[in-house]
Amino acid sequence: MGTVQAAYTLGKRNKGKMIFALLLAALPALALAEVDSGFVFEYHRYTALRSVLLAVTQDCPDITRLYSIGQSVQGRELWVLEISDNPGQHELGEPEFKYVGNMHGNEVRGRELILLLAQYLCGEYKAGNSRIVSLVQDTRIHLMPTMNPDGFEVAANQGPDGNGWTTGRNNMQGIDLNRNFPQLNSIAYSGESSGTNQDHIPIPSSYWSGTVAPETQAIITWLQSYPFVLSANMHDGDLVANYPYDTAKSGGFWGSGYATTPDDALWRDLATTYAQAHGTMATTGGGSCGFHTQGGITNGADWYSLSGGMQDFNYLHTNCYELTLELGCDKYPRESELRTEWTYNKESLLAYMEQVHIGIKGVVTDTNGNAVADAKIMVQGNNHGVTSGKFTVIVVHCQCTTLTPSTRGCDRAATTEKPNI
Repeated sequence: MGTVQAAYTLGKRNKGKMIFALLLAALPALALAEVDSGFVFEYHRYTALRSVLLAVTQDCPDITRLYSIGQSVQGRELWVLEISDNPGQHELGEPEFKYVGNMHGNEVRGRELILLLAQYLCGEYKAGNSRIVSLVQDTRIHLMPTMNPDGFEVAANQGPDGNGWTTGRNNMQGIDLNRNFPQLNSIAYSGESSGTNQDHIPIPSSYWSGTVAPETQAIITWLQSYPFVLSANMHDGDLVANYPYDTAKSGGFWGSGYATTPDDALWRDLATTYAQAHGTMATTGGGSCGFHTQGGITNGADWYSLSGGMQDFNYLHTNCYELTLELGCDKYPRESELRTEWTYNKESLLAYMEQVHIGIKGVVTDTNGNAVADAKIMVQGNNHGVTSGKFTVIVVHCQCTTLTPSTRGCDRAATTEKPNI
């Protein structure tokens, strides 16, 4: 029977040391060098997409790793590019971040933005941009340009002018991948009145008796294999940063009512970070999109309710916080618009990644200094915790935070309090 302990220090993480880092303000938005002037702003079919990713690994071999998490229905690899100062390794105190694009095959901005971001990070790292060097050294970044490569090929065969609202949206089984994840919301909602923790909910065995797309299965395995902390899933069809919950707590579809999570203030803060850094999301709304009137952000269920979404699954099954980014009113813009889309989103993509460091990082040990693998970390007043002895807890800027680490077999838990700074 041992006491769970936690030691911490304020400030930025020092590599190799078992410490916490608490950053209570976002990193400054530094001027970006224009090494992206040589980028090719065009759509990349499957083979060309792989070529771009391979080119980045060749240009920056010391900070990149290309890997696949599985295959689509038609056998296309689901490629992920890792960017980190030690690719292939999870490092203590270095949080893991991911961007996922093209979940719906005919929603294409995210696919190209992620390819551009990969090239940009490589080029700026080599150029010595201090902001990018810090980001790469302190973060393990995973970039998935397309979760639905089969659907994209269907949409690309018609192109932007002939593409329908749903052409290529689903995978080749006809499954909407953003309705195919385990629906854990009902379990979470049923426990709200009793104060039951709303985190790390197991996947019900009944889920596997249904049709699970190979792309969905690959993502679930990926999420269970990497300790992701922060993520965004890119879509098109509107212009807004959407945050959990996506599933309404009562019946209905459109405007079913705000579905609050235990981390509502944090979610609003994260969504606002992306929206305000974007060229038009929080201001003009890009013409026909109207969410700029509420700052370019929305609660998912308050917009419309969906079940089986990836965003809520990340939050309720793992330690990962994921936004759904709707990046444009039209789902398949012309190639001539891609340069402008990159300009609109570049700062947002960087600023949002940096939010993974707005929190507390650390390791929980027993009295003998041994790491406790199954510890749970709770923030005072919040029923959504994170697990594992190595952890990152994202908190709202300037939030006074009391952490309580605990595990089975311990007679008491030490608390670590951070003052308002």
